[in-house]
Amino acid sequence: MTLFAVALVVFAACGYAVGARLQHNAVHAAIGERGLGFRDQLRLVRNARWLLGLASLGGGALLHAYALGFAPLSVVQPIGVLALPITVLLNMRQRGIGAAGLNRTAVLGVVASTGGVMAFVLLAAGTATATTVSDQAAATSIRLVTVFVLALGLVGLFTKGKIRCIAFATGCAVAYGLVSVLVRAVSQQVTSWDFAAIDLRPFIGIGVAVLVGGWLLQQAYAHGPPDLVVACLTVIDPMVAVGLGIGLLGEADEVGVWTAAGESLCAVVACAGVFALARYHPETQDRRARSTATGSAELAGSSPTDRP
Repeated sequence: MTLFAVALVVFAACGYAVGARLQHNAVHAAIGERGLGFRDQLRLVRNARWLLGLASLGGGALLHAYALGFAPLSVVQPIGVLALPITVLLNMRQRGIGAAGLNRTAVLGVVASTGGVMAFVLLAAGTATATTVSDQAAATSIRLVTVFVLALGLVGLFTKGKIRCIAFATGCAVAYGLVSVLVRAVSQQVTSWDFAAIDLRPFIGIGVAVLVGGWLLQQAYAHGPPDLVVACLTVIDPMVAVGLGIGLLGEADEVGVWTAAGESLCAVVACAGVFALARYHPETQDRRARSTATGSAELAGSSPTDRP
């Protein structure tokens, strides 16, 4: 059943990549002079491309949620990182960038992010054990995630550029990491067939986390390239979910010291890949070049007589 779950998550990753590309295009077509305001977001609801992207993301989320019922959270969750290289390829195709025009450091960042998480999966697959999500563990997860999402949202509001993009995307990833834990709790309740004992709090938590994460995701799209946003999601999301699985659910009670050290190293490599992609992404380099050229032109065209 684990192989079946892995196959489902691979298809889900394709849905995430296509949905991210479609929604990013729609957001930048609707964005106003002051950024992505409330009215701009209302117009997105009537945008066919944005809705198609939402359907693609929703389909991927359903496949991912279904897979969580067949394998441990620590195995299923990180495979979504495959959405990153797929999104990079889609972004390259739209911008007309060939293999020769790729920034080597950006490529290394993608490889580090993808490889780090996939290596984490290989290490976790042999030792992780599926556990039950208790009511106390679910409540503690909600409290922890709420604090982190609020903090990242404030960072995003008071920063600019790629830092704002990373802050909003990371906040979305943290919220979605909680969704994975709560979805597992819901799936366990439903498969027990004891509908009289179903707790509605995980359902409410999923709804709130999806809405808050969705708003943060659109803000991230408005302030950065889609593959950077997907990089944050596909790296931070599984790290949060796995961290909750290990710390609160006890999925790694049988993990040895060396395995835990290897998993930690993989996490560091994956996060370093995200920051490398943020710094050396082709769109980031283009903006720096335009900013430098504009500044040089202003300096060249200025003179003492221009001052009042």
